[in-house]
Amino acid sequence: MEGPVHDARALRDMRLAMRMSLAIGVLMLLGKTFAYFLTGSAAILSDAAESVIHVIAVGFAAYSLWLSLRPADQRFHYGYERISFFSAGFEGAMIILAAVVIIAAAIRKWLGGLQMERLSLGTLLVLAAALVNGLLGWYLLRTGRRNRSLILEANGRHVLTDSWTSFGVVAGLGMVLLTGWNVLDPLIAIAVALNILWSGGKLMRRSVQGLMDYSDPETGRRLREHLDALCTEMGVQYHGVRFRTTGFRLLVEVHLLFGREVPVGEAHRMATELEERLPQRLDVPAQVTTHLEALEDHGLVHADPDHATRLP
Repeated sequence: MEGPVHDARALRDMRLAMRMSLAIGVLMLLGKTFAYFLTGSAAILSDAAESVIHVIAVGFAAYSLWLSLRPADQRFHYGYERISFFSAGFEGAMIILAAVVIIAAAIRKWLGGLQMERLSLGTLLVLAAALVNGLLGWYLLRTGRRNRSLILEANGRHVLTDSWTSFGVVAGLGMVLLTGWNVLDPLIAIAVALNILWSGGKLMRRSVQGLMDYSDPETGRRLREHLDALCTEMGVQYHGVRFRTTGFRLLVEVHLLFGREVPVGEAHRMATELEERLPQRLDVPAQVTTHLEALEDHGLVHADPDHATRLP
């Protein structure tokens, strides 16, 4: 049984990135909460609420990253990598929840009166948080893509969402300071919430696709291109290609066709060679499983109703 294969540097990078995300997330939450109590701004409250959700989501993501790196065992023969999709879905759900909380808080503040104090200082605090989160989000995305970690990528997108939320709040509060129109404050908060709803929805969609074993057409096209070239080179025919992703690896199944004159041992050797060479040609880590069939009658065998009922 196999699991994700990372070198020591990749493991160190991913763990460091997740620790930084959690630590900076807590600091951002404290800073934004202080800015809200300082100003009473609904927009800043919306930003702080998003940070609360972010810290919860990062905690789950950190656990998911730890679990995804465990090797396969007797209970989970394919390893724990697919927790990545649960993590992305959870983070997306938390983003959507944050948006709902923001909208509710903005409406409550609007109806309750629009009094704000020390808005300039609060705006500067939020701006500082936006800059820090922007750098952190870029770092998380870069590390996640380099190490093919959906968990870090999802976390990076969440952090960047938090950053853009803060920049939007800063821009809106700047308009409030310039115009004196306090009504802009809750309107900005609602606009920010609608924007992060879109981000959360995209993460949820990616999570569902992964859990449902969605076969990406572009991935399938590249896979078949490499299979065509490799099988032509080896003098082998194939059919029945299926693949799915774990969030880190591509799991590929393919049926290889051999003439009856080819000894079983030779067919097995060639199948093993293909299993080893195909992943080297792909741009993602992959595990290939082959199934050997007779070239002369595989069509008849698959057309047999009794056989068909035994197909997965």
